[in-house]
Amino acid sequence: MSSIFYPFVTEKAMMLLDQNKLQFIVDPRSNKKQIAEDVEKLYGFKVKSVRTMTTMKGTKKAILTFEDPESAHEIATRIGLM
Repeated sequence: MSSIFYPFVTEKAMMLLDQNKLQFIVDPRSNKKQIAEDVEKLYGFKVKSVRTMTTMKGTKKAILTFEDPESAHEIATRIGLM
């Protein structure tokens, strides 16, 4: 089972695209390594770093930075965010 639930899309999340970052809502039990591996498997782009936080609603959000400078834009286009 994947630890990635769905992309987190807000105005701020869209601004982070320019910094090569994407946000996802993830399984609260998953760790950073699992999140990075799942995103790499799903989209085929190397993840540079993962930051996680718990939102006010109690969900876990991950902000992923990618190694390739165009990765975030490419993934956003594939999943229909752009």
